[in-house]
Amino acid sequence: LAALLLLSPARAVRQARRPNVVLILTDDQDVCLGGMTPLKKTNALIAQMGITFVNAYVPSALCCPSRASILTGKYPHNHHVVNNTLEGNCSSKLWQKIQEPYTFPALLKAMCGYQTFFAGKYLNEYGAEDAGGVGHVPPGWSFWYALEKNSKYYNYTLSVNGKARRHGENYSVDYLTDVLANMSLDFLEYKSNFEPFFMMIATPAPHSPWTPAPQYTKSFQNVSAPRNSNFNIHGKNKHWLIRQAKTPMSNSSIQFLDDAYRKRWQTLLSVDDLIEKLVKKLEMNGELDNTYIFYTSDNGYHTGQFSLPIDKRQLYEFDIKVPLLVRGPGIKPNQTNKMLVANIDLGPTILDIAGYDLNKTQMDGMSLLPLLRGDKNVTWRSDFLVEYQGEGYNGSDPTCPGLGPGVTHCFPDCVCEDSYNNTYACVRTLSASWDLQYCEFDDREVFVEVYNLTADPHQINNIAKTIDQEILEKMNYRLMMLQSCSGATCRTPGVFDPGYRFDPRLMFSNHGLRARRFSAQIL
Repeated sequence: LAALLLLSPARAVRQARRPNVVLILTDDQDVCLGGMTPLKKTNALIAQMGITFVNAYVPSALCCPSRASILTGKYPHNHHVVNNTLEGNCSSKLWQKIQEPYTFPALLKAMCGYQTFFAGKYLNEYGAEDAGGVGHVPPGWSFWYALEKNSKYYNYTLSVNGKARRHGENYSVDYLTDVLANMSLDFLEYKSNFEPFFMMIATPAPHSPWTPAPQYTKSFQNVSAPRNSNFNIHGKNKHWLIRQAKTPMSNSSIQFLDDAYRKRWQTLLSVDDLIEKLVKKLEMNGELDNTYIFYTSDNGYHTGQFSLPIDKRQLYEFDIKVPLLVRGPGIKPNQTNKMLVANIDLGPTILDIAGYDLNKTQMDGMSLLPLLRGDKNVTWRSDFLVEYQGEGYNGSDPTCPGLGPGVTHCFPDCVCEDSYNNTYACVRTLSASWDLQYCEFDDREVFVEVYNLTADPHQINNIAKTIDQEILEKMNYRLMMLQSCSGATCRTPGVFDPGYRFDPRLMFSNHGLRARRFSAQIL
């Protein structure tokens, strides 16, 4: 016992010196359409003090599947969360039993001795009565302040370590982004100083209903959604869901999306304030130099692209590309990195920072730590998988009964943002010679979309019928392989890598066919 007592102070000092990690996760924040522009303080305090990944993506452009990928380090076909519903495995009993015990925060707490703090939106169906209500606290969290269900700014319920706390609509005590900031500062004030810490702060902004803090309601009055080359045009040669959008959009739709765009920016000003308070507190505590801070979003967003008013869920850059900024020990300031990274890399990276052996995990992603440190001659991926299972009503959407069953998220002028057969999988490739996206839909047509983003960065021209047949065959095969990958097999060489091997005979095997039809067997 005496020997243990003699060792324990030294052990405490070693633990205290291990890096701390903060992960800020926004909700529906794009990067392609100017989503980072309002965040002046965040840019100064994180981007300019560290590294910006300019090719950061999510494997599924929807909140719950994407958040599940962050927590597990896995592609959707491996964590089995396919949409935002309990039936789609979002915070379901099955998720709680099979995936939650092995998330990276659970490993950080149990295996690495970190104290862990969560505040904000967890998963869209968290708190559902059929899945344990707000009394359910996932394994791995020392301090738990989770929002019941989906993003709100007022009139919400938090699970405070498993006990429900109701908030109203008084700005000074209830505005959720500010509440999260204050909870985070309290944690930093009262936490143990003898263990490293991990914080995950998941803001409602800039998700609908886009309620800004009162001091920001007059900001950006002259701002409107970007009128880039794919704004308010017909999505010719695209999947039927994109083709059905009415072009040109009605004046009321354009006014609505411009207003939404402006309000989204207004809500982000409170996130900017949160970042400033957090960094100042870390600095005041003397912990900033030993803390990694990650800033990212769960998916992108669109406002009028291909005449779709507002949403995410689609396969295009504006929906799958997200901001990713990191500062921390050993990261040189004001860097940009062009490597192809994904949110499945966050868990492995944070575990690597904590000193955990990644070979003990089943994660599909890769640690970003060599890129953060600026290591030379790092072998990196040239492609990754995007996959989504469409949502639709069994009956007709009440907004647009004339469209029949199978569609959902429809606007008053009967433009629908999703459908059952908006189910697709893509290989997104970024190599020295190719900037390419290859996608297949799981529908009667087996519709294919292919984009050369070097020549066509806004993905206007689908070149599936004109691209070289050999490339099509290789991409089809690569897609099949990625859709059935797990762990290390998700990190094998891509089509344009020197180590790539292609056997056309495998394209016609039963294995390949099963892999492509992922949606029918995912649960």
